[in-house]
Amino acid sequence: MSAWDFSLAAAVSGFIVFLLFALAVISSLSAQACTRVTYVGPDQRVLSGRSWDWPNDGETDLWAYPAGLARSGNGDDVNSLRWVSKFGSVTASAFNVGTADGINTAGLSVNVLYLSGSDYGQPDPNKKSLTLFSWAQFLLDNYATVNEAVADFGSGKYNLLAVPEIDGQKMHLHVSITDVTGDNAVFEYLGGKLVVHHGKQYNVMTNEPSFDQQLAINEYWKYTDGKFLPGTGDPADRFVRASYYLDNAYKTADTQMAVATVFSIIRNASVPFLNITPERPNLSPTYWRTVGDLTGKVYYFEETNRPNVFWVDLSKLDLKAGASVKKLPLAGGEIYAGETSDRFIDAKPFVLGNMSAKKTHK
Repeated sequence: MSAWDFSLAAAVSGFIVFLLFALAVISSLSAQACTRVTYVGPDQRVLSGRSWDWPNDGETDLWAYPAGLARSGNGDDVNSLRWVSKFGSVTASAFNVGTADGINTAGLSVNVLYLSGSDYGQPDPNKKSLTLFSWAQFLLDNYATVNEAVADFGSGKYNLLAVPEIDGQKMHLHVSITDVTGDNAVFEYLGGKLVVHHGKQYNVMTNEPSFDQQLAINEYWKYTDGKFLPGTGDPADRFVRASYYLDNAYKTADTQMAVATVFSIIRNASVPFLNITPERPNLSPTYWRTVGDLTGKVYYFEETNRPNVFWVDLSKLDLKAGASVKKLPLAGGEIYAGETSDRFIDAKPFVLGNMSAKKTHK
C-alpha cells in the first residue's frame, strides 16, 4: 500500500468513526426541531427562511405589532425587564404565550428553535429578567441590527428565565437573528452561560447538538461535495442538507425566484408527516414555514396542510406608534392567498409569557 493509499484509508476510517459517534450522539437527543437559513442574493437582497417542526402547529396566528407598545419580560415581577417597542413587527405566535418567529420594520428577523439541554443558569438578582416566551419579541422590539443585539443582549446583561412545559414539551430554546446586511448571530445558553456565535458565515441553524458541534459535523460532510448527503429528519442531517443546498443555491436578483429558492431549501430540510414509532417519539413533522424578505420587508408564510403560500407586506400595515394591534387568524383553519395585509383584524394582544394560558394543544 502506498503512502497515499494509507493516508486515504486512514482518513476514510476516521470519517466513518466520526459519523458513527455523531449518529450515536444525535440519536440520544430530542428531535423536536426546526431549520433556519439565510440567503443573500447577487443584489444583496437578504432572505431568512425557517420551518416549524413540532407535534402540532403551535396554534399559530400572525400578529402585527406597532411601535410604541409597553412590554414586560416577566409579567408583574418586580425584577421584570420593561420596555417600549422601538420598531413595529409582524410575527408568528406560539400557543398564545410568545413569539416564535418574525421580522421588524428595520429588517431584523428572529427565529426561535429548539435546543435540547439548554441551561439558562440561576438568575442574578442584580439583573433585569425576561422569560423565554418574551425573548423573541424583545429582540424584534428593540434592535435594528445584529450588531446592536449582540452588543446589548449578547453582553449577558439580562437574566433569561426558563419556563414550564407547554403542550407537554420542555421549552429548551435557542435563537438566531439576521439583519439586512446578511449578518447573523446565534444565542444559546449552555451550562448556565450565554454563548454567542456572530458572523455572516453562520447562515444555517437547526437544533442539537450545540451550534459549535453542528459546525464540526458539517465540516466532515463537506468532503463528500454533495455526492451523498444524510437524509433523515434528525437535526444534524438537516443542518448538512440545508448547508449544502444553500452553498449551491441559485443566486438571482429576481425576488420571486429568490423567495422560491429559499422555500425550496427549507422544504428539503423539512420533516414529512410520518407514523412516529416508539423508538423515535420526538421526531416531529413540519407544520409551517416562513421566508422573511428583510430587504423588501415582506413576510411569507406557508402552512404545510394548506394549499397556498401567502405574504404580508409590512409597508401596507400601519406599524407606527399609536396604531392598533392586529391579528391574522390562522388557528381556526383559515386559508389565505396572496398579499394579506388587508385581512388583519383589530385584536387584543396576548400577554407575553402568560403562565395561565392554555398549556395543551386541542
